[in-house]
Amino acid sequence: MEDALKRLDRAFNPRSVAVIGDKMALGYMWLKAMSHFRGNLYSVQIDEREFPGIASLGIKNYLKLSDIPEEIDYAVIAVPNTVTPRIIRDCIDKNVGAASLFTSGFAESGTDEGRRLQETIAQIARDANFNLIGPNCMGIYNPRLGVRHSMDQSHGRGGNVAFISQSGTHATFFSLVGPLNGIYISKSVSYGNAAVLDSTDYLEYFGNDAETEIIGIYIEGVNDGRKLFSTLKEVAKHKPVVIWKGGTGEEGQRATASHTSSMAGSPAIWDALIKQCGAIKVDNLYELIDTTKLLLHARPVAGDRVGLAAMTGGQSVVITDAFTREGFKAPLLSEASYNKFAAFFQTLGASYRNPLDISLNFPYLDRIIKSIEILGEDENIDTVVLEISVPFLKDLSWINTNLFDTMIEAVADFRKRCAKSFITILVSGHAEQEALEVKKKLVAKDIPCFASFESGARALRKVADYYQRKSSL
Repeated sequence: MEDALKRLDRAFNPRSVAVIGDKMALGYMWLKAMSHFRGNLYSVQIDEREFPGIASLGIKNYLKLSDIPEEIDYAVIAVPNTVTPRIIRDCIDKNVGAASLFTSGFAESGTDEGRRLQETIAQIARDANFNLIGPNCMGIYNPRLGVRHSMDQSHGRGGNVAFISQSGTHATFFSLVGPLNGIYISKSVSYGNAAVLDSTDYLEYFGNDAETEIIGIYIEGVNDGRKLFSTLKEVAKHKPVVIWKGGTGEEGQRATASHTSSMAGSPAIWDALIKQCGAIKVDNLYELIDTTKLLLHARPVAGDRVGLAAMTGGQSVVITDAFTREGFKAPLLSEASYNKFAAFFQTLGASYRNPLDISLNFPYLDRIIKSIEILGEDENIDTVVLEISVPFLKDLSWINTNLFDTMIEAVADFRKRCAKSFITILVSGHAEQEALEVKKKLVAKDIPCFASFESGARALRKVADYYQRKSSL
């Protein structure tokens, strides 16, 4: 018999998928979500009233899982909770690689009957060494193969970031927000109540997955803290692991119990565990996105000294405040750098001390690029930060109608040549629609951009601390 990890790999990279129990009442959400699956898709449904709707989707329906004439790598179960023990036994008999149980009404309900039913299905799966994902979950997402749990999720393009989520909503949101920030998923899993497989099992799997370079996790609680510690510590030696812990306050801990029946644990213990294992702690979805895109698209951060370039005087003050609050320094530059600036920089109403106020050097784009090049070459600077103010540039675009596109091309070229980490802060102000278009172009060039000075500084702090800890090991 195959071992559990090999069967789990079958589920994450399936050639065949069976959807068990999808109904018109749900809008055939699972069959439609799997409509772009590159393998063979089957339906299992015994209600004759559902047959026409399933047939209209062009999908073959079977009355029993055992009737399907090929091996099934991954099954999605969407049946009433009282029926689940029999369906899981059918999956075991069919040698399914893994099954995700969308059905809720188990331990998270807080009822004795729900807890009893969850223990029943868990024991059935454990006795057979069967990979049961959930219950109360959305299951697996593999965009490259078209395995989805939402019709909004993209398909066809795989990536290099894996995501493990105890919440189905957060798994979906990460998969939708990630690509808008240049983050593409290799595989992800929403695992709900973790009756059998827990976060540590998926962490171990993604730690050995060749397609995955970075791992993100949303977690509410864990069944075996010691196993998580040892697994996380081992995986984090080889791949960055970014952890968002849900349920940190008293009310949040109560919410996790009703959401996935998880015991949240002390926030101080979680903070210590994450730090000792060499992982990165974040506090919300946007910090998770920001930290991941910085790990993906910037060079390793070598230290705490930042070279800051703002587009107006007022912004040069607040960008400095934001980064110094996070423990960064904006040091004076070397004498050689100041000599270079003196040869071309317009200083009337502007400044090149650090932070730079580069306002009156527009629309001369070559001066702006030369300025950040000097920051990138300066021996006192570890990271270059450039503000891109859309309202400011919009006001100047009458001088150069291609100003945004020309600047993005020049900044992308600088990013490739710069030996140090480089990020941009995209300030939208009142020009939000134009900023969205600029962001798309920056993301397409793999240029890390952040929505505020504060979010950029927080992400840089987390990543800088990660590389500093890693270098000290």
